[in-house]
Amino acid sequence: MENITNLINRIGLPRLAAMAVVAALMLGFFGFLVMRASTPTLAPLYTGLSLEDSSAIVTELQTLNVPFELRGEGDTILVPRDQITTLRMNLAGSGLPTKGQVGYEIFDQQGTLGATSFVQNINNVRALEGELARTIGSLARIKSTRVHLVLPERQLFSRTTKEPSASIVVGVRGELSAGEIRAIQHLVASAIESMSPNRVSIVDDAGTLLASGTEDGETGALSGEAAEKTLGYETRVRTRVEDMLANVVGAGRARVEVTAEIDFNRSTVTSESFDPESQVVRSTQTSESENLANGTDGQVSVANELPGASATPAAAGATEKGTSSQEVVNYEISKKTETAVTEAGNIKRLSVAVVVDGVYSTDASGNPVYTPRTPDEIAQLLTLVRSAVGYSEARGDSVEVVNMQFADRPAVAGDGTDAKSGLFDFTRDDIMNGAQMAVTLLIALALVFFVMRPLLKKALASEKIEPLALPSGAELGGQAMLTAGGHLVPVESFDDEPRDKTPAWVANAKSMGEAQLNTLRTVGTLVEENPKQAALIVRGWLSNAA
Repeated sequence: MENITNLINRIGLPRLAAMAVVAALMLGFFGFLVMRASTPTLAPLYTGLSLEDSSAIVTELQTLNVPFELRGEGDTILVPRDQITTLRMNLAGSGLPTKGQVGYEIFDQQGTLGATSFVQNINNVRALEGELARTIGSLARIKSTRVHLVLPERQLFSRTTKEPSASIVVGVRGELSAGEIRAIQHLVASAIESMSPNRVSIVDDAGTLLASGTEDGETGALSGEAAEKTLGYETRVRTRVEDMLANVVGAGRARVEVTAEIDFNRSTVTSESFDPESQVVRSTQTSESENLANGTDGQVSVANELPGASATPAAAGATEKGTSSQEVVNYEISKKTETAVTEAGNIKRLSVAVVVDGVYSTDASGNPVYTPRTPDEIAQLLTLVRSAVGYSEARGDSVEVVNMQFADRPAVAGDGTDAKSGLFDFTRDDIMNGAQMAVTLLIALALVFFVMRPLLKKALASEKIEPLALPSGAELGGQAMLTAGGHLVPVESFDDEPRDKTPAWVANAKSMGEAQLNTLRTVGTLVEENPKQAALIVRGWLSNAA
């Protein structure tokens, strides 16, 4: 205890308080680091949730004892990153999130006993709307969806029926293409009986009409489909030509534009042709007849027909005989029937424009020098492009290759630019975590080297005590004496005094002794008042002498 008390007295209470405060701050800081390292990293579980879904998901997370955090206005829920997949599977099993839509589970929540047909029909419409909204919301570009269905009931004894229709409001990321809009229309029409895709109207969250939902919209849909096919064909041709030229002239040193005229008319032509030279006997029919006539000309009379009448062979008249033959031959002539069906999408005309940059070199001063390409190179590139696009002179195609200097020199990509992700490819979360750890480490090092180290060095090092100040009369050299007025006078100056009088040096020595006595008394008083400091001074003298 005495050693501890001496240590405390030597350090001093202010320094002890400062050290305690710094130690508390350091403990708190390192405790924060430990808690920060042990706290799991949170990541979004779901974003863009409705209030109903947020409430249901929060209740489910509290039941599972999973830590979570709400962001924004409650539409974003964050959970530990390593539990995201498991939680999503568990919530999906519970039917969450529903995105504010009610699906077929509405029939599980309500009993059918006592429910009227009107209520069942309304629930059926709500379930269909909710299921369609969930399906459409699963698309990549769709953020939110609301579906409204009109399902008219067929009236009794009515010959006419009304077609069902649908109206959809979607929140999109970016802009939907014509193909995606038609896909949504066909998706909804296929899910509802007797619904035509042209009866589905689509509006985005900005109020832009994407599909009118009227019968006359078929023409517009066809024209939009034709434009999309034309654009797709032009894009494929342009990409193919640019990739080919990039391997020849360099990446980014060729620009290609393609314009295609496509015939979307569909025609069917049927033709029949006969070859008279190609005859085949199909059937032959032959008939022969013989005629016999006498003088009576074969006439029949009543006398000849009476009973007992006899024919008179010698009747007057001559007998005539005749034969005839007839032959019918049927020939089959070869016939050829051709049916030619021309599908839509034939290329009527193709125009391709290619602009190629020149060659860059460096002069002696290091400045870039532009050199245009030779006509032979342009001719070779023209041949390549014509072969790549399927050039047809009979069709009237046009392909032009022009060499011009680009406004900006294309930057040459370094090696490894297109390399696949490797060992040092970090994600955004990895970079943020690394930055947090680096800042924390810098702060900890700064506290240790600039705060704790100086304090510990001062506390553990011996205090440097200044020597006690002595009166000026005590600081005398061997070659001088202190006068009564306190001035130093050389000893040689006292040799000129008269001998009969009291020597001046005696008086000076007396006064000097008195001054030294006063000095000793002062030193004694200081030692009595500050014994510890005096002991330290003596100890320092001894160590210096040693």
